[in-house]
Amino acid sequence: MAVQMKTKVVLLACGSFNPITNMHMRMFELARDYLKDTGRYIVVKGIISPVGDGYKKKGLIENCHRLEMARLASESSEWISVDDWESQQPVWVETAKVLRHHHAGLISSGDSDNNDLDTVRCGKRRKMEQNRNICQIDFSFNTKGDTPQLKLLCGADVLESFAVPNLWKPEDIEEILGRYGVVCITRCGSDAEKFISESDVLSRHRKNIHVVQEWVTNDISATHVRCAIRKGHSVRYLLPDPVVRYIQDHSLYKESEQKNADDILAPLQRYTSTNYRYTQNCSDPFASFFSVAFGILKKSSYLFSAQCIVLNIMPGKFLIRL
Repeated sequence: MAVQMKTKVVLLACGSFNPITNMHMRMFELARDYLKDTGRYIVVKGIISPVGDGYKKKGLIENCHRLEMARLASESSEWISVDDWESQQPVWVETAKVLRHHHAGLISSGDSDNNDLDTVRCGKRRKMEQNRNICQIDFSFNTKGDTPQLKLLCGADVLESFAVPNLWKPEDIEEILGRYGVVCITRCGSDAEKFISESDVLSRHRKNIHVVQEWVTNDISATHVRCAIRKGHSVRYLLPDPVVRYIQDHSLYKESEQKNADDILAPLQRYTSTNYRYTQNCSDPFASFFSVAFGILKKSSYLFSAQCIVLNIMPGKFLIRL
């Protein structure tokens, strides 16, 4: 029988993970199942890459704590690991650069099997290798190419944030979508497909965007988790148990969210002046989306947080200060 060849994939999730939640871990599982069901891919590794302290997000605790919580959350997984390269950088690193770093690592590793990229434990691998025919039937190791494809794993809010002025460099968006690709996990009420169809850049790279619908309503938010902890409420079953214990042992998230409150989010600080003002004309294709983008900047728990003040609203225009 003909052997179907599958493309190996490594999933990379960047974000604050402040703290990491069960939903963050669930995203990896959803993405792996979706790619497997296409019949064209086999996910060989998942990487959690917490952002560095230089991101300056409001309420962001030290990277040493976020890294350790991510490690604790991934302990029970055979294929998801935590990488500290991004978080250890002295300044905030753009997502495109993080992807380049990990892609270079995959290339330099040569044969990916030598670098813990398989989802199967070594013992299982040896057992399967004793019967090559079985391996060929279930396609477990029939993969094409030595270097896996690297794809960004994210939520729909990240995809939509590509439309937020000065939050992403246009060339970075092109690189992320064109060179690597995105696996986007959508939540209830999110219409990622509609947003993609209305965006020129997203439509142009549609074949590299995999939209995965979360089939169980799950609105776990790191922001809500932090709020519950400050109130002394239980967050068990929202976070992995080892993460809950770590938070308790280190008395995390007891203080208010005022850390970095007076700082400007690193991307906005880098790409704009301190008092950047943006005037959006409604004739622009993104005008109808701008109010949504405004909400993302204020409320997103996954990646973004910024202080936005409406200075004036004029007919046909939005004028805000970041």
